[in-house]
Amino acid sequence: MKDTRASEAVIEAQGLDLVFETGDGPVQALKDVNLAIGKGDFVSFIGPSGCGKTTLLRVIAALEHPTSGSMTVNGMTPDEARQARAYGYVFQAAGLYPWRSIGRNVRLPLEIMRYSKAEQAERTRRVLELVDLSGFENKFPWQLSGGMQQRASIARALAFDAGILLMDEPFGALDEIVRDHLNEQLLALWARTGKTIAFVTHSIPEAVYLSTRIVVMSPRPGRITDVIESPLPAERPLDIRDTPEFIEVAHRVREGLRAGHGHD
Repeated sequence: MKDTRASEAVIEAQGLDLVFETGDGPVQALKDVNLAIGKGDFVSFIGPSGCGKTTLLRVIAALEHPTSGSMTVNGMTPDEARQARAYGYVFQAAGLYPWRSIGRNVRLPLEIMRYSKAEQAERTRRVLELVDLSGFENKFPWQLSGGMQQRASIARALAFDAGILLMDEPFGALDEIVRDHLNEQLLALWARTGKTIAFVTHSIPEAVYLSTRIVVMSPRPGRITDVIESPLPAERPLDIRDTPEFIEVAHRVREGLRAGHGHD
């Protein structure tokens, strides 16, 4: 894995607020969010349930729109970035169509974007190889484990080769052994592709293991209470989690989460 800390911001939020209007009155989901994510960074967002982690990811993806402040993606508005196919999005559930084979699920965005049949086939082959699913293109989702389904979902998000990958707690429903394996595979994939990754998680060990930077968020209204630069080496075997350096970063994340609760 290579060191991908970089100064060129591809995602930038400035003074971002988001208020939802509900039947019970306004609810402020995000408050004064300021953040820059550099090209090639792996940034994890962590915080308590309801703190706005997923909402912030959805603002980047133009699935929600801020009430005030600004968000840019590759120097464009999120809506323009979506039209420019700047990012792929991986949801909490794999969301594969059960009546389509794995290969045809991965090809779906390419079909929508009207790539040629030859290009669809080549891109599908390439991304399935990236996520170690070569040979499974003719299987159906129900024939694959949950972890394999999530890898197929990642392949689908990579199929049109966007430079940014947005991941909303993709491994949260998986058991610890499978999750560890997918964490290792995701780091390897990131190292091979150089994508910029924004990753939502509830897991402190997962955030520390994966990230170049960890964004700690407070309870609603979601604010950024700390941004932690990882001192860990580029190469990260799983047993790095037993080292003093890893434990120190995890402690800082935990303390940041506690401090965020102090703002309530």
